[in-house]
Amino acid sequence: MRLLIRLLACIVFLSPVLVSPAFIDPLFDEKADANKEIQAAIVQATREGKNIILDFGACWCLDCHIIESQMEKPELARLIKANYVEVDIDVERLDKKLDLAGKYRVLLNKGVPALAVLDSHGKLLYSQEHYEFEGARRMTFEDFKAFFEKWKPKK
Repeated sequence: MRLLIRLLACIVFLSPVLVSPAFIDPLFDEKADANKEIQAAIVQATREGKNIILDFGACWCLDCHIIESQMEKPELARLIKANYVEVDIDVERLDKKLDLAGKYRVLLNKGVPALAVLDSHGKLLYSQEHYEFEGARRMTFEDFKAFFEKWKPKK
C-alpha cells in the first residue's frame, strides 16, 4: 500500500512537467543531422548577428524538459529569439554525437542536459565543462536568464 501511495504521489508531483508541451512534443530529433544543422545555424547567426546555443540532450531526460520549459517562458523566449539560434543535438543514451560533444568540449559523462555557446561564426565561447546544467531541476528561472544574458552577443 505504501508503494502505491508513493507512486501516486510521484505521478501527482510530476504531472505538470509530464503534460507540458515540452514533454509531449519530442525535444530532440534522433534522425537530425546535427552537423548540417550547426552549419545552417552559423549561416543564420552570421546573417542576423546572433550567437548559437548547442543544446545536447535526449527525449528521456527530465532536466532537458525542465530547461525547455524555462526557455519557453515568454521573457526568456524573447531573450533567446532576439540573441540566439538554437540547435538541439540528440545524444540518445549518451552514445550518439559524441564527436560533436568532444569538438565543443561538452562533457557528457555525468549526463545531459549540456550546453555550448558559439559566436555567429561558429567559434566556441562557452562549453559546459563543469556540469552546470546537469541539475537543471534545482535551478531557478533567474539562473537560466542570467546564463542567456551573459552569453548573448555584444552589440
